[in-house]
Amino acid sequence: MKWKKDMIAGLGLLAVFAVWTILIRFVDVKAAGPVGTSVGFAYFNVWFHQLTGVHMTLYTITDWLGLVPVTVCVCFGVIGFIQLIKRRKLFRVDTDILLLGVYYVLVILGYLIFEMIPVNYRPVLIDGYLEASYPSSTTLLTLSVMPTFVFQISRRARYPLIRKALSAAAAAFSAFMVIGRLISGVHWVTDIIGSVILSTGLFLLYRSAVSAADKKTNEEYTWNSVKNCRN
Repeated sequence: MKWKKDMIAGLGLLAVFAVWTILIRFVDVKAAGPVGTSVGFAYFNVWFHQLTGVHMTLYTITDWLGLVPVTVCVCFGVIGFIQLIKRRKLFRVDTDILLLGVYYVLVILGYLIFEMIPVNYRPVLIDGYLEASYPSSTTLLTLSVMPTFVFQISRRARYPLIRKALSAAAAAFSAFMVIGRLISGVHWVTDIIGSVILSTGLFLLYRSAVSAADKKTNEEYTWNSVKNCRN
């Protein structure tokens, strides 16, 4: 079943992320960052950082564009709130919207955990301050939220042209954000890779949960229809 495949793939990617994080802490760790901060996979990270250089304008652009996925989160929150007001009970809100709220909370928790327990620090100082860099929060936010936007559009938009246009726009935006963050030079490349792995794993688990909920709803509907026919 599709939901089981998504669940297995999602859990597998979370395991890969855990292993990747451990490797970053122990493989080729050297003092390569500002003020002597250490980084794993030092040779690879330093090579890529020197290759791209630092582009603060691109960093600023991608930083501000991070408001786009935040806006998407707010919009879905508003949809859920409107449904709650109209239907007067939490569990009458669409299941995929409720699960989306849980999913966004998990993404935020993941971000906060790595802010409190830094794995890597940025390769550059931001406004004179040393900031946590792993996983890239902007990349994590973008790749966690925009796929859910596409997923929800595919479920809710009536017209194929609208679905295709919005999906293409979301894909282009996500690609720009990841590439922009990668070559801006404010993260180590392993920070970006970690975000891609984590966000993909979390999204697959969300999609799995929605598919499983849909399956249960369809089975209940079928069973109720059979009971009504018998009566």
